[in-house]
Amino acid sequence: MTGPSSSPIDPARQARLADIRERITGLDEARRLARDRARRQGRKPSGRTAFGTTWWGRAWIDALEHRARLDPNRLPRGRSYARRGKVGALVVDGSGVRAPVYGTQMSAYRVWVRVRAFSDDEWGRAIDAIAAKAGHAAALLDGELAPEIVDDLAGVGLSLLPGPGEVGTTCSCPDWANPCKHAAAVCYLMAELLDREPFSVLQLRGRPREEVLAGLRARRAAEGPAAATTGSPRLPATVTARSLAGRVTGPLPRLPLPPARAGRPAPLLADPPPRSGVSAAVLATLCADAARRALQLANGEGDGGLGLSFEQDLARRAEPLIGTPAFPALAGRAGVAERRLLRTALAWRYGGLAGLAVLDDRWDPPAGALDEARAALIAAGLGVRPRITANAAHAGLLQLRLGRDGAWYRLERRAGGWDLVAPPAPDPDSLLDV
Repeated sequence: MTGPSSSPIDPARQARLADIRERITGLDEARRLARDRARRQGRKPSGRTAFGTTWWGRAWIDALEHRARLDPNRLPRGRSYARRGKVGALVVDGSGVRAPVYGTQMSAYRVWVRVRAFSDDEWGRAIDAIAAKAGHAAALLDGELAPEIVDDLAGVGLSLLPGPGEVGTTCSCPDWANPCKHAAAVCYLMAELLDREPFSVLQLRGRPREEVLAGLRARRAAEGPAAATTGSPRLPATVTARSLAGRVTGPLPRLPLPPARAGRPAPLLADPPPRSGVSAAVLATLCADAARRALQLANGEGDGGLGLSFEQDLARRAEPLIGTPAFPALAGRAGVAERRLLRTALAWRYGGLAGLAVLDDRWDPPAGALDEARAALIAAGLGVRPRITANAAHAGLLQLRLGRDGAWYRLERRAGGWDLVAPPAPDPDSLLDV
């Protein structure tokens, strides 16, 4: 006879226990990697780490913090995560780096930080620029990535280190920011990667070390017959600054700048097929919108809306159409009530993503956070005792709402809903003069 202790374990419970064991194993692995990384660098994981101990590591951090135009409010939290050993092993994958990052959840978030890869034409110019400097080319073939190569590429209009809009991040966490704190942590630990292996900066631009060296050898091999035919002198493998001082390399190319405004779409040679469901006017509108978003990307002003949800992008598209016949047409095509679309379009006009977030957000701020709004409404003669609900102070058809970002928003009740009617302000008093 078997007792209760020998009864079979429920399969669902077995699965839950296996999942818990797997998560604990993942956390242990992350801690072990952090300890190993700290031991290699002679520091404790909780110490205040200075990221980037070599020229390449420091240059990466400088590009990250000053040139790449990442969200400056997210970078400090990423540094803290990196210092606390929250990041697992970094793996270079194409023109990016993948890594697990452990936050408050048991399982790791999956992070991918990618850098814009050079095109084939850009790589051709890069190899030509390096090959033109015999000393730099020889050092590269000997396994040394000299910092002067950054200047070589700059001379042909290329930046080896990332510039505005060239760093993109993806994380499995729910935070939509670029970067979130998990991706920012990986960005900082990429400096350690460049400390150990500077050639990784070439792979981040799209080509591994072996392929770059092969292209450089091909250039040097092709120079031999050409030099013999033209009679031009060949530079020795080792050169001195004095011997190069009088050489004239020609004028540097001018860096192309983005246009001042987005271009207009070319006229269609023929209308779309009648059964396509797309008219020529709608297609022209979409093309013009794509050109404006491309200009934002070229200027490094955000991601051009590529990370927006359907409702967010619909609000962005609808905002300039408010009050025109195209607005109800857009609402009909999107299958959204016109009143709802007007509400979100106004929120986008005055607050962008933050305005949309505060539109339907109800949360409980700290005690006393709404006292300032209550006092402002009373001082303006809008009520003796304004009503307080969640994160808002009410006075009739007027509402002062506190967003999670710490800003104040003015909403007015119209047609059964609350509409955002002004840009956010740091204090509620400013919103009463609107």
